[in-house]
Amino acid sequence: MTEQEIYAILANALENLFEIAPERIKPEADLFTDLEIDSIDAIDLIDYIKRQTGHKLQAEDFRSVRTVADVIQAVMNKAKQADNA
Repeated sequence: MTEQEIYAILANALENLFEIAPERIKPEADLFTDLEIDSIDAIDLIDYIKRQTGHKLQAEDFRSVRTVADVIQAVMNKAKQADNA
């Protein structure tokens, strides 16, 4: 998967699951302060990403995630680990 594909999946989730306006979804947007995602929303987001990409982010993977770009990078890292396994 490319970064663009992951971004599209993430943007779709943020728009449809959390009703966030598309213009607010930018790589530098902070999930918690800018997009108002709480810990329960984060779990839903992790589940959605797993269903769409086949890569499950663990809670510990999500602890260091702050921005949309961080989520994309976390999914890319999971994909690389899966490819190397």
